[in-house]
Amino acid sequence: MRDMTVKIVVPICGKREFIWIGVFMVWRVSNILVTMPQCDPMNINGTPTRTLRAHPEQGVIDIIDQTRLPHALHWLRVGTLDDAAHAIRAMQVRGAPLIGATAAYGLAIALAVDASDTHLQHAAHLLRSTRPTAVNLHWALSRMEAALKLLPAAHRLAAAWQEASAISEEDVLQNAAIGQHGLGLFRQIAHRSSKTLNIMTHCNAGWLATVDWGTALSPVYAADNAGLAIHVWVSETRPRNQGLLTAWELAQHGVPHTLIADNAAGILMREGKVDAVIVGADRIAANGDVANKVGTYLKALACADNGVPFYVAAPRSTLDFACPEGAVIPIEEREGDEFRLVHGLDARGVPSALHQLPAREAVANPAFDVTPARLVTAIITERGISPASKDGLAKLYPESAYG
Repeated sequence: MRDMTVKIVVPICGKREFIWIGVFMVWRVSNILVTMPQCDPMNINGTPTRTLRAHPEQGVIDIIDQTRLPHALHWLRVGTLDDAAHAIRAMQVRGAPLIGATAAYGLAIALAVDASDTHLQHAAHLLRSTRPTAVNLHWALSRMEAALKLLPAAHRLAAAWQEASAISEEDVLQNAAIGQHGLGLFRQIAHRSSKTLNIMTHCNAGWLATVDWGTALSPVYAADNAGLAIHVWVSETRPRNQGLLTAWELAQHGVPHTLIADNAAGILMREGKVDAVIVGADRIAANGDVANKVGTYLKALACADNGVPFYVAAPRSTLDFACPEGAVIPIEEREGDEFRLVHGLDARGVPSALHQLPAREAVANPAFDVTPARLVTAIITERGISPASKDGLAKLYPESAYG
């Protein structure tokens, strides 16, 4: 067992208001002891809001149905194991950290029906099968199982809700820390230029992809709160158009942004309109290779060709030290109709789907790609900034790399 004390900067409510709060994260095998911040930083219509609300007394959680964004904000109740598995598989929740937290609560919900060893294993297996690439899912379930399997069945339900809550709260604090480390990088870039800082991102690695703050967008929010002039180029991210979610949440926070077609990234870099690219990750191999939303690799290549730094922001739960390199990361292939159909609102403002291809048209729809470590400028974690390399990550997480 290894303890490590880490200081995190946590903002108080209100833009451009920061205080330093002494938050100590005591790293153990399965949990972190923390002092929570006074409020949540992300807002919907000015109201502090997290993406997940737990109600242990009722044995349910509420999630934002992200398949209905950006056109409608709808909270969805998850009250059964099947509800949790469907929410993850159907991308009602998405983003590797939020998937992990939702799966942890899904396991807790399942134990209300049956807390036996057999049902615990069944529930964990079902949840693991929903999204193979996102390692946070497997990390959270393994942690839950480790915390529960040695307990008597009668004690498991309460312990499961407690452990799921700990996973959720740690996500908030880790993402806040990522924001502060990334802010330091953004300050350095801004210091070299008197103009607005132009950041590009891909997919959605913001507040909606986590319990709070986000990963790649956490430094953006920290920079905006600190008063840096910042603008975000938001890649639409076909075929699921997660960039629309990024634009929606940036608008909620008041961050200037522009939505772009995926294929516009290269020309914007070539014209000198991008100071840095920052993305999240669904899995980072021990050698620093990064699996993220398909299209990430192309942006990294464009960065390399144009001298633009390419950063990856991710918490510990996204690092897979058991995975030696990106070549062995499983890449999820999703249904072809995600590509064949275009979703939006019709002329009456009613959600609808438009067929852009006939059903017989063959399509390939890989959900992720792998960016090799050599194209990654640095990885930003809650413990600091690391080179995208086996040695660099091992120095930040020696207990995981060598344990």
